[in-house]
Amino acid sequence: MRYTKIYGTGSYVPDKIITNEEMTKFVDTSDEWIVSRTGIKERRIVTDQSTLDLAEIAANRAIESSSIDKNKIDLIIVATVTSDYAFPGVSNLLQSRLGLDNVMAFDINAACSGFLFALQIADKMIKSESYNYALIVGAEILSRLTDWRDRNTCVLFGDGAGAMVIGKSKTNKIKDIITASKGDTDFLLFSKNPDIKDPYVNEISSQDHIHMNGSEVFKFASRIMPKTIKKLLERNKLNINEINYIVAHQANLRIIDKSARDLGIGMDKMFINIDKYGNTSAASVPIAIDEAIRSEKIKRDDLFLTVAFGGGLTWAGALIEY
Repeated sequence: MRYTKIYGTGSYVPDKIITNEEMTKFVDTSDEWIVSRTGIKERRIVTDQSTLDLAEIAANRAIESSSIDKNKIDLIIVATVTSDYAFPGVSNLLQSRLGLDNVMAFDINAACSGFLFALQIADKMIKSESYNYALIVGAEILSRLTDWRDRNTCVLFGDGAGAMVIGKSKTNKIKDIITASKGDTDFLLFSKNPDIKDPYVNEISSQDHIHMNGSEVFKFASRIMPKTIKKLLERNKLNINEINYIVAHQANLRIIDKSARDLGIGMDKMFINIDKYGNTSAASVPIAIDEAIRSEKIKRDDLFLTVAFGGGLTWAGALIEY
């Protein structure tokens, strides 16, 4: 039987930093208000880069750390809600940037759960023996969709990209993945596409912003994160104490803290970088995994869990031995 494992990870965030203090120039807020409610102290914002640019840098770093000849990669999946174009996808343009020919490449949209959805797809495609090595990227420029007048949402989001190379393995390293969705008919978290245009007027479409019912999203996330982790543990007959580390989607420090308490573990077992980057949607999990590995919070042969939730509503989790 064919298995899969992580060969390499990489990440990238833009140079431009916007601190909470700077946010007070845009909206009625304060550093204390933001930190106490979210745990965020600053976020990174692009100035002259595209989603493709971010994805390319993260991808090259993941390929470099993998020690895999990039020409062996035969599958590219990019998770994003902020593609540079309606089409072609970021994945197609990334394929060209990397100089890879005859490679299957496509984008997916599962919001903040997107990277783990992409991991699920790539894992199954490799295990089916149809493909050998996959480059998976989560890349976002959420500043494109941010309403800088709305203090309830503009303080939350940042830009960045994370990437991972996974491939065939003789040992079972990517052990289990859960992905799921519940249709958000109440539109708790959404951003509209441009309205349908009247061809007789054909006016320029305007871009919508992110809209969120924060309290309801908080309730959903606080329930689904520990529930997903417990399901992974149960399915694999494991105890939480057998897990070395947990890398959660970096959306809100209070959500991560509540999940830790529900699981009966300390925050020292939870990776945190939300203070530096805010919520980077599909880029959040791969950036966090890359930083956890590079800082040796996750070491070779460690067993770790990763979990995410997002618009859709979507949620996902994975059990991985590094």
